[in-house]
Amino acid sequence: MIIDCHGHYTTAPAPLEAWRNAQVAAIGGPGSAPDPAALRITDDEIRASIEANQLRLMDERGIDVTIFSPRASFMAHHIGDFDVSSTWARICNDLCHRVSTLYPERFVMGAMLPQSPGADPATSVPELRRAVEELGAVTVNLNPDPSGGHWDSPPLTDRSWYPIYEALVELDVPAMVHVSTSCNDAFHTTGAHYLNADTTAFMQLLQGDLFADFPTLRLVIPHGGGAVPYHWGRFRGLAMALKRPDPEALLANVFFDTCVYHQPGVDLLTTVIPSSAILFASEMIGAVRDVDPRTGAYFDDTKRYVDATPHLSDAQREDVYAANARRVYPRLDARLREQGR
Repeated sequence: MIIDCHGHYTTAPAPLEAWRNAQVAAIGGPGSAPDPAALRITDDEIRASIEANQLRLMDERGIDVTIFSPRASFMAHHIGDFDVSSTWARICNDLCHRVSTLYPERFVMGAMLPQSPGADPATSVPELRRAVEELGAVTVNLNPDPSGGHWDSPPLTDRSWYPIYEALVELDVPAMVHVSTSCNDAFHTTGAHYLNADTTAFMQLLQGDLFADFPTLRLVIPHGGGAVPYHWGRFRGLAMALKRPDPEALLANVFFDTCVYHQPGVDLLTTVIPSSAILFASEMIGAVRDVDPRTGAYFDDTKRYVDATPHLSDAQREDVYAANARRVYPRLDARLREQGR
């Protein structure tokens, strides 16, 4: 079995974006915000958006299951206030739930949180619980920078985040640390802001003692861990200078995915990071959608790189493809077992 732990609904039907545009246009204006009930997307529209896109590529690339959450750049927590984000999160989460209901053996839901700059992280807990307990989400996306590139939130080790961690531990679900659109012109959204955030989150965890307070909390850092595996010696040296444990000590709670879009990158990832801390992922139909002219294959066909790397044994490769995900996402494992898989 091959489980892709990082998928987003980037091909959602057009009415979703139209409704969002109307919501954003109403912020601070004379008109009222659109009614969520006015958004109408049929099951057939969902099927058309999925079968010609994500599902087709999953079949072509041999991926059995994808953890599927709202489009990361659409989370846009910096827009409006908490009420705007809360309404938008419910709509996007409900839509991903519908995908997982229409294709229960292929897609498992991940959720976004209704974060907002300056809002107490505790305000996201009700939607987190609803997504997991009512909609069946097996993970949530946690944005360490709801400001969209201005970084005015405290580090992830700050106690203000603890209500979210308490809920994650109680529900036994991990979080993927994933920012959204950058509204800072200095940071390109996918080429800089995403990777900056991945690296920043790991450094925050290295500096703090979060897992002493939450020993069973699990965080997934996407996009191959940002710069972390590729500068592992820097982080080891900084840990020594700061009198912190070796960064490998974090890897019982922190996991990196394989959204690295060339063979040398995956080779380095699998050389530096223990296979037990690597989860297969592609984030396909995401930031990088083109064919690599040097290989003739899509950049985001990451299974090719994992298959080809010499740094994993067959058993380790199987762990990366499925066993690690089933361990990190126990609600996913339970669902697969219910399906006889």
